[in-house]
Amino acid sequence: MASFVIEGGHKLHGEITPQGAKNEVLEVLCATLLTREKVTISNIPNILDVNNLIQLLRDMGVKVSKTGIDTFAFQADEINLSYLESEEFLARCSKLRGSVMLVGPLIARFGLAMIAKPGGDKIGRRRLDTHFMGIQKLGAHFDYYPDFGVYQLSAEKLTGTSMLLDEASVTGTANIIMAAVLAEGTTTIYNAACEPYIQQLCRMLNSMGAHITGIASNLLTIEGVKELKGCSHQVLPDMIEVGSFIGMAAMTGSEITIKNVSYENLGIIPDSFRRLGVRLEQRGDDIFVPAQEHYEIDSFIDGSIMSIADAPWPGLTPDLLSVMLVVATQAKGSVLIHQKMFESRLFFVDKLIDMGAQIILCDPHRAVVIGHDRNFTLRGGNMVSPDIRAGIALLIAALSAEGISRIHNIEQIDRGYQNIEQRLSALGARITRIE
Repeated sequence: MASFVIEGGHKLHGEITPQGAKNEVLEVLCATLLTREKVTISNIPNILDVNNLIQLLRDMGVKVSKTGIDTFAFQADEINLSYLESEEFLARCSKLRGSVMLVGPLIARFGLAMIAKPGGDKIGRRRLDTHFMGIQKLGAHFDYYPDFGVYQLSAEKLTGTSMLLDEASVTGTANIIMAAVLAEGTTTIYNAACEPYIQQLCRMLNSMGAHITGIASNLLTIEGVKELKGCSHQVLPDMIEVGSFIGMAAMTGSEITIKNVSYENLGIIPDSFRRLGVRLEQRGDDIFVPAQEHYEIDSFIDGSIMSIADAPWPGLTPDLLSVMLVVATQAKGSVLIHQKMFESRLFFVDKLIDMGAQIILCDPHRAVVIGHDRNFTLRGGNMVSPDIRAGIALLIAALSAEGISRIHNIEQIDRGYQNIEQRLSALGARITRIE
């Protein structure tokens, strides 16, 4: 198990470019299974979850070649279907959350999909009902084997239909879209997720020959086609990294320019940081965050205490609430952080309290943060990263803290952030990886 040793209290300065979006990459990598032809994807981040999925595709029989620094070509013309029923395949799926999105392409193209209950962050229950109910409505037969934690879907053919999703699940929507593009007839998906990552998946599939309309809305119409062809696709910058770097600049009182952020795809993220008092400027497609000694949390128009909550797009992504909570600890004022989607994601706040933060954990979903306004500096601590987003939040806290901090289990951070210690060291951070 690797660790970071961080010497806090140093200002950062310079430019940093966000990596490709992890959540989009996991979707579009799975979509390469929908065609026999070559699919080239660029701006792929070199992170653990993505690398594990690429290796899983290789072992399934996909021909994978690296054609550039962040560009790979995939050709799924000779899939080893027997491997998809092996214990090794199921065991590896159980350790990789993104593997659940293999189900849609596999059932669409091969008529059979087996997958183990997927792993990932320990942030509470992440049910898969929406995935399987949607694909069942297309005509698939579903079985679950609880003794083995294995799900199986089979279908002689899929037929388009109309469906109303019980929740706007991003991965569920992606799975159903990938199943429906090769179904016979027309499918409509209402209450579909419409995050930029889903929009990107739809545009990629259309460039492969799919017929998807309603992109960027919560009502998608998909006219099934018999087959898809190859394409080239570029992944968006990671909005979670962009938000993480904004929070990092605010907490350390640093001046940072975040390059090539695809500002139009950030949605409410910039304004959510502004509500915490963080100043930032759009400069072309870059974000400039000036050094701020103090930042003050807004209140609502009636004077009541600000609350910040996650919501389906175009609401605030839940992946940034951990970062925003940390940023609030050094602001002037108080804020209620309401994590609606996951019931365990706020449990890392005890580590911040140990560092001197003033936080009241009301219940598994809500925490009140009373900002120090830099009258008290967080102190270094010894911590364990429980998940990707809590891990980066703890790293931000450590960069601003007085003294030395150690963060263990940083493999969780590696799952979502590429070469983070080298990139932050280039800005002036004092951070060392200990294997």
